[in-house]
Amino acid sequence: MITFLYTLGIYLYTAGIRLAAIWNEKARQWISGRQRIWQQLETFKATAPEGVPRIWIHCASLGEFEQGRPLIEKIKARHPEVQLILTFFSPSGYEIRKNYPQADLICYLPVDTPGRTRRFVQELRPDLAIFVKYEFWYHHLHALDRAGIPTLLISAIFRPSQIFFRSYGFWYRRLLTHFRHIFTQDSNSGQLLQSIGVQHFSRAGDTRVDRVLQLREQAPTFPEIARFRGDAPVWIAGSSWPVDEALLFPFWEATLPANWKLIIAPHDIAADHIEQIEQNCKWPSVRYSQLGETETAARVLIIDNIGMLSALYQYGRIAYIGGGFGKAIHNLLEPIAFGLPVLFGPKHEKFQEALALKRSGGGFAIEGREDLDAAFEQLRQDDAYAEASRQALAYLQENQGSTDKILQYLDTHFPTLFEPRASH
Repeated sequence: MITFLYTLGIYLYTAGIRLAAIWNEKARQWISGRQRIWQQLETFKATAPEGVPRIWIHCASLGEFEQGRPLIEKIKARHPEVQLILTFFSPSGYEIRKNYPQADLICYLPVDTPGRTRRFVQELRPDLAIFVKYEFWYHHLHALDRAGIPTLLISAIFRPSQIFFRSYGFWYRRLLTHFRHIFTQDSNSGQLLQSIGVQHFSRAGDTRVDRVLQLREQAPTFPEIARFRGDAPVWIAGSSWPVDEALLFPFWEATLPANWKLIIAPHDIAADHIEQIEQNCKWPSVRYSQLGETETAARVLIIDNIGMLSALYQYGRIAYIGGGFGKAIHNLLEPIAFGLPVLFGPKHEKFQEALALKRSGGGFAIEGREDLDAAFEQLRQDDAYAEASRQALAYLQENQGSTDKILQYLDTHFPTLFEPRASH
């Protein structure tokens, strides 16, 4: 009965998306992208070489992709012949990464109904499936299990509030048995799994840590931004939203010493939002697209493009990461890779890095102006700043290596995975 109700819910959800597609662009992408899956799969099968390993990696969206990316790229570096199939649930992941060069096929995840999932697994015939972080689709997992295809869950994180750990969550707990092994981000997740009798797990950490350390080593430099900074300490507001900026601007104007500068990289770079930032800023500002190669008298640099932010933190001293007054904070790992103490809003309880940084002193949770004042006053002290920076870096140092742990598991438990085999 529960399986029937779950499947009915999937059909109703899909119908709701179809209705929303009348006026919502993302919903239209969700529907139209799934209409292309079978043609994409046929094209892939017609051109893919025979007899080589095939690994399917599924990510819900862009954030999960960034968690899976270090593993994808290490597998491809070691075994370039492997066929990697990358699927996404949401348009925000697929539309941005649909041309990602390390994958041999990139498409949407079929809707989780019995017929579609059986067809997808039968036609794709992967040798291994890897789901990233949160994805628990009953019919996909069931189809993989019935086909005898080992399935892993990586970078998983569990919380007591999830349905697996409720008295009525027995049906959902069964989903976890479809995974051959679960790699958790933290020990608390392991303890929760043990509490419901799940033993096939190990703590590997967060693969995003490996990714941001890689980004730090490969970060390009920007001479024009170095000139803008000069000798000034720089406060970077990364992925900021209007609610973040409404809190930050009055604080900066009242508190920031005259020798400090600002770099603002908003989450939304639409023209009206950039103009709003310029109007709210009482100091001379310049857009990055207009910065040029000469010295500037501007005190505020507004980043009006996408893709630079992870490398910009090398020019900062303190970072405020946006999103914590909305749905959830954005990426804290990128700034701490450069040793920046981080400030973030109250919606951070689902992020273990935020909780760990708050405990260690490498990060500061902000709920209002008083918290901003207190955090900045502390970080203006050289000794306190040095300790906060050390703790920020320590989090990454203590949690790196997740990707290698997963690869070691593959080598140990699937020693023939990467060997040539009979054609699919």
